[in-house]
Amino acid sequence: MRIRAATPEDARATGAILTEFVEATPWMPRLHSADENRGFCATMIERGWVRVIEDDGVVGFIARNEAEVNALYVAQTFRGRGAGAALLRDAQAARDDLSLWTFQDNLGARRFYAAHGFHEVSRTDGQQTDEKLPDVQLEWRRL
Repeated sequence: MRIRAATPEDARATGAILTEFVEATPWMPRLHSADENRGFCATMIERGWVRVIEDDGVVGFIARNEAEVNALYVAQTFRGRGAGAALLRDAQAARDDLSLWTFQDNLGARRFYAAHGFHEVSRTDGQQTDEKLPDVQLEWRRL
């Protein structure tokens, strides 16, 4: 697998990975269409926030604005195979600290981030998010 900066042509693949996650997650509200997810990814790519991981095509991506991780998604068929860990290590190599929000119900993500040195710093009831789901803020600092 190879990590590289995303290009505008990657919006379709990254949007599809995001859509796949939402559709496969029972507790996640369906707020955006596949086209809207693609547009969201295209905007993050345009801002220079996105890095993708490839294995015969894009299989995952991370979006980071400085220290804030805005998204980290891996195609379902590549989960558990090291793609997400590689993307996160790439982000950690670029920064001395990272922070992110995830949903409290996303137990898999919370375990993943804890295994990579993140710890909880705050929680909300989620009423300020589009999804209206309780969330948790996590941080990582290089020791």
